[in-house]
Amino acid sequence: MIAAIKPAGSNTRGLLAYLYGPGRHDEHTDPHIVAGFAMLGMPDPGRAPDATLTQLARHLDAPVHLRNSEFGKKVTDHVWHCPVRTAPEDRRLSDTEWADIAQRIVEAAGIAPPGDDLGCRWIAVRHADDHIHILATTVREDGRRPKLHDSGIRVGDACRQIETDYGLRQLKKGDRTAARRPTQAEMHKAQRLGWEQTSREWLQDRIRAAIPHAGNTEELLAYLEADGIAIKPRRGPSGDLLGYAVGRPGDLNKDGEQIFHPGGKIAPDLTLPKLKARLETTAAEEHPTARRDQPATSWHQAIDALETLHQGMVDDTHAQAHITALGDLIEATAQKAPAHLHAELRAASRAFARAQRSQIRAENQAATTSRKAARDIAHTATGPDASALATLLAALVWATILAARWHDAKNHAHQTEAARQTLHHLQNAADHALTPVVDSLATRQPNDQAHRSLAHDVRAAVPDHANRILTDPAWPALATVLAEAEAGGHKPHQLLKEAAAQRELTTARQPARVLITRIQHTSRNPAPNPRAEAARRRSTMALPPSGPQARHPQPTTTPTTPTDQRHRHR
Repeated sequence: MIAAIKPAGSNTRGLLAYLYGPGRHDEHTDPHIVAGFAMLGMPDPGRAPDATLTQLARHLDAPVHLRNSEFGKKVTDHVWHCPVRTAPEDRRLSDTEWADIAQRIVEAAGIAPPGDDLGCRWIAVRHADDHIHILATTVREDGRRPKLHDSGIRVGDACRQIETDYGLRQLKKGDRTAARRPTQAEMHKAQRLGWEQTSREWLQDRIRAAIPHAGNTEELLAYLEADGIAIKPRRGPSGDLLGYAVGRPGDLNKDGEQIFHPGGKIAPDLTLPKLKARLETTAAEEHPTARRDQPATSWHQAIDALETLHQGMVDDTHAQAHITALGDLIEATAQKAPAHLHAELRAASRAFARAQRSQIRAENQAATTSRKAARDIAHTATGPDASALATLLAALVWATILAARWHDAKNHAHQTEAARQTLHHLQNAADHALTPVVDSLATRQPNDQAHRSLAHDVRAAVPDHANRILTDPAWPALATVLAEAEAGGHKPHQLLKEAAAQRELTTARQPARVLITRIQHTSRNPAPNPRAEAARRRSTMALPPSGPQARHPQPTTTPTTPTDQRHRHR
């Protein structure tokens, strides 16, 4: 059940004309009052032939007119309107049931608190099987205004209880992080203009698509403006950006002027302060000795960032930051992926937007590596090769599983569901991306003797999952990956143990395919060389002396290892 409180209005008679009229888009049949503040003596134009809409409007507006006559400042925002609709699969409710529901909603909202005889005047009009409209005038009988702050939250809670009591479809409790639902006016306008999305939905997609390309909010607005979006910045005397609003081309008001929407009205996480906190973080400089021997592409950097995601999920503020950055990575990947994967990845990015935000504050500094990887992907001129793309998508799948588990543990129902929807799209894309890679690997699988040796490594490294791996249709392709890694100096047994440790295999649908992407990513670098590593450590420890010692260098003795001694004796 959805109760959608509308913005306050000023024309009671006009709203009644709509409720009792034929309807602009939905057919209105048998409009009549099912409940109200005091049924006795209240005219119902739907049931009494002599009753008029004007009489009913005057009846409802009486406290408003009385207050306006006593106070110099008139009330002009007194019309409270709340349509209440059941789900399509719900049973048809009777007028008596709708009356009880309306009473519970106005009590929860603060329109007519229980036991308060001086509450606001209200009615509930039914003109269709599946919904009612509650209309109230927000001046109490004692002339005071009702306390409606956070009424939407209270009404939502009442609807969840009503669903339970009446056996209706159960919706998830809101947490004030959802984007605003499109109004009927917005939906009708989009339909009239032939748009697939309302303006706010369209603008939200464009802003989220621009985020991976921007390093700060000024760059973000410049990117949006270059994309043809109307920008209306709000600046202080110093020129500092204080706020912003954006407009969709062609979205004009009745005077032909551009309509602008503030970022916070588009989605809760698109306010200027939240965008600044998200974008304007400084990544810590990576120590030179921590870099890989081979320069990694932006795609592999993203995979590296995702592989350590689980380490940042312990602290809630860090976990929220990583999940937000994960959304940026999904969006950047969608923009650069091949055309045949574009639809699934765009759907994944759009679904994950709901999972990106919660009531937990994000410590955005913790996710600078993932955010930088998303920006690097967004700025790449070419897409990834097939193997890198398959590996990245598999990493995104696992990261989304972690995000869903974290949200579920925090009882974030909407975010958990959004992450699961994202997972469906990502898994479809990952399967499509990996299939040609697996087919290619299977054509050059090793000989039977190597197969037996590698199977032994699987049983030794991951005994709990060995049977599933060896019977997986992708096992021949995994054997090729292991054989090629071994030819490059890697130990298959060690690679298998590391890959299994990075991603638990119990929930993997096809464990061999999971291991393929992990091992391909790990084995792309040269195998570690103990002698080279020892030499690197000696070079970093033997720093140039400073101070007086620099003028009188002392002889140093380099310790030898048993390996060095064996080679020296040779």
